[in-house]
Amino acid sequence: MRIDKFLWAVRYFKTRNIATEACKKGMISVNGVKAKPSREVYPMDRLEVRKNQINYSFEILDIPPSRVAAKLVDIYRKDTTPKENLETAKLIQSAQRYYREKGTGRPTKKDRRDLDDYTEENQGEIDTD
Repeated sequence: MRIDKFLWAVRYFKTRNIATEACKKGMISVNGVKAKPSREVYPMDRLEVRKNQINYSFEILDIPPSRVAAKLVDIYRKDTTPKENLETAKLIQSAQRYYREKGTGRPTKKDRRDLDDYTEENQGEIDTD
């Protein structure tokens, strides 16, 4: 099976095109050698994938017939990523949450009206001339 198709099938990348681009950029290596998207992979090959500033490494146990469910991914690969890399991923994720919570952004029109109503109500309490 082609490496780009394998990475898509075991859900390392959302689309096959993204997996192909990662191979072209040199972010994928098979047994220590940079791989082109058309490179064939076989069981017992060791893959290293650089994704989101983290180096993931795993060993291929079997070739899936097509894209597999997330629960079944471990049947086809054995994750050998060092703990330090996974901790780095958690640190990056928590830093992003600290910067901006998901779902918070510009206020909606309703939020803005509520904020205006709140400030109008409290303006009379602040002005005690």
